[in-house]
Amino acid sequence: MIAALFVDDAGHYTSMPDVDSWTVNRDARLYGGPNPVVAHPPCHLWVNFAALNFKRWGGEHNRPGNDGGCFRHALACVNKFGGVLEHPAFSNAWKEYGLPPPVNGRWYNVSCTDNWVAEVWQSAYGHKARKRTWLYYHGKEPTDADWTRNSGTHQCGWFDRNKPTLSKREASLTPLTFAKYLVSLANESGRF
Repeated sequence: MIAALFVDDAGHYTSMPDVDSWTVNRDARLYGGPNPVVAHPPCHLWVNFAALNFKRWGGEHNRPGNDGGCFRHALACVNKFGGVLEHPAFSNAWKEYGLPPPVNGRWYNVSCTDNWVAEVWQSAYGHKARKRTWLYYHGKEPTDADWTRNSGTHQCGWFDRNKPTLSKREASLTPLTFAKYLVSLANESGRF
């Protein structure tokens, strides 16, 4: 059994066998083990635009990094029970929690430990946008990811005026093949 933390009610994890989905209705901050995890903590307060939005709109709910302890709990669960955490590339949570940035195109072992980091592009797994993603994994040496770097046919946000923009919902959903890869990593991590 794998616990999928901070996942969407309509996402692929909810229909996958042997996956215990912790959606918004369950509050994944209450997960206490014992199974390995696939963690997707909320990212909107950790990306570069979080500071701009806070300046524009104010409010504690918009303060960068003020995610109610979601990232901290997800990281603690991965370290305690094994598994993998994913967040957008260049997430400010990486620096906040002392995680090294990944090396492109491979898993990078952190200080000769059971901790690994990597960057993948979700377009390699069927996402319409390239969606650069950083992974943090705790366990024995992980199975290689698909390191393909497709630029994608769409975009998340509005940076490339030549590509159609995905809706927020479409941009945030995890492709099925990527979800399966992350679940397989979590399964591997439980073998140590």
